[in-house]
Amino acid sequence: MFKITEGDFKKQKYGEESYLSNWPMLYILENGKQAYIGQSNHVINRMSQHYHSIDKRIFDKVHFIYSSKFNQSVTFDYESKLIQYIVADELYEVRNKNAGMADKEYYGKKEYDEKFHVLWRSLQRSKLVKHSLEELENSDLFKYSPFKELNNDQRAAVDKIMDSLKKEDNQTIVVNGMPGSGKTIVAIFLMKYLRDSDEFRDKKIGFVVPQTSLRKTLKGIFKSIYGLKASDILSPSDVTKQNYDILLVDEAHRLHQYKNISYMGPFKACCERIGLTTESDELDWILHQCKCPILFYDEMQVVGPSGIDVQRFRRKMKNDQSKRILTYFNLLTQMRVRCGNDYISYVKELLSGTVKEKKNFSNYDLKIVTDFKKFNQLMYQKEKEVQLVRMAAGYAWDWISKKNKSLYDIEIQGIKKQWNHCTEGWVLSKEAVDEVGCIHSTQGYDLNYGFIIMGNEIGYDTDKKRIIIRPQEYFDQNGKKTADYGELLEYIQHIYYVLMTRGIQGTYLYICDPDLREYFSQYIDVQ
Repeated sequence: MFKITEGDFKKQKYGEESYLSNWPMLYILENGKQAYIGQSNHVINRMSQHYHSIDKRIFDKVHFIYSSKFNQSVTFDYESKLIQYIVADELYEVRNKNAGMADKEYYGKKEYDEKFHVLWRSLQRSKLVKHSLEELENSDLFKYSPFKELNNDQRAAVDKIMDSLKKEDNQTIVVNGMPGSGKTIVAIFLMKYLRDSDEFRDKKIGFVVPQTSLRKTLKGIFKSIYGLKASDILSPSDVTKQNYDILLVDEAHRLHQYKNISYMGPFKACCERIGLTTESDELDWILHQCKCPILFYDEMQVVGPSGIDVQRFRRKMKNDQSKRILTYFNLLTQMRVRCGNDYISYVKELLSGTVKEKKNFSNYDLKIVTDFKKFNQLMYQKEKEVQLVRMAAGYAWDWISKKNKSLYDIEIQGIKKQWNHCTEGWVLSKEAVDEVGCIHSTQGYDLNYGFIIMGNEIGYDTDKKRIIIRPQEYFDQNGKKTADYGELLEYIQHIYYVLMTRGIQGTYLYICDPDLREYFSQYIDVQ
């Protein structure tokens, strides 16, 4: 179905086939290390244009991809797909910009999506790519690529933000979005878009990641992307060392106050460095050091007293309006979980105790498993089938293995587990499949399946028919030290809301509290 031919870009020799002059086609320019992917209806003319472009003179070969079934809608779509996957494949450093990336619908798209697998195998046989599509789709470089095809919701936000930045450099932009709505994807896309744009070439731009776990992952990704650098990824404390024109702040709800944190000394030093007191927080650092902060925020993902809760966030934004323009954008479409926004709403209702009727999701596995041995075996089975399957839990067990690696933190029905041995990059570490992740090691990551243990810190009052918590069973001391019962209830609900929305294909629950298990069993199938 696909014909791949090679041309000599340096000598401008490409062959005599008629389709080279007048047919929608794809091409890959390369020199063994770098590559550029494109499409054109007149590839010979396009090669001439590239030949006279200084930045394309680094290439010596071109590979033309022809099919009698191609039309321009297909080649536009395949061009985007090839860029995404070849970037993740890492055989070549891809020199494309990402400005035109978008998820485009057209007649017959579902059929062409299936045929793309055939094209990819042809590219593998031609030694132009290494890995299978399945391998690449589980890689962090694919999941967090700045070349993702954006949905309409995301594309509209990116275009409006870029237009706004071109008109005004003294403003605050807030992007709200639920788990899986693509906040991190949009932030990374914007970072690459800004770096590729001539208008922003001289601007000081940084990408702030509050969680150490995701920060390490994104540093590795930025290091692999042409035009981005690992040093672009900043911790909140890095921001206090210099001023910025634009800061993109991922997971802004994870910025901290001077409260219930383990690094009070360094926090105080950062405040003093920029002339603030410890009454300020890391969000204040961002606002103080930057002309244009772009904040990606979700009020439902604040999981402890040190976070920036919605009341505090709104107060800061209101005060900031006296200094600069404030603009809000919303990402409303669920992109992670297969069954979309309905599932996210259902999880909220379950955890708040307000669910009214059972819902079934035909393309998503939402199950309760009552036997932990079976739960554990099923997790390993899914990992073998699709990879990127992890077990995670709320803070219902003390982390005793932190000081003594021979000890186990969690024991259920005779099966022993340890908490995550690290937080930085835990999800993608080789040990992760045998351990149990906490909120700090999993927030911000996609999983194919999440196996979530709900511990005895959360339960159900059968008389009052409401969700309850047991503070004495909650072992995150910093997470509860200054919180009253109502606040801690909200934090624990938020933790499980985050954990139950990690899985792309499904979520399996093991519930320790029998009354909570009974309550959930009315609304979730038991396996």
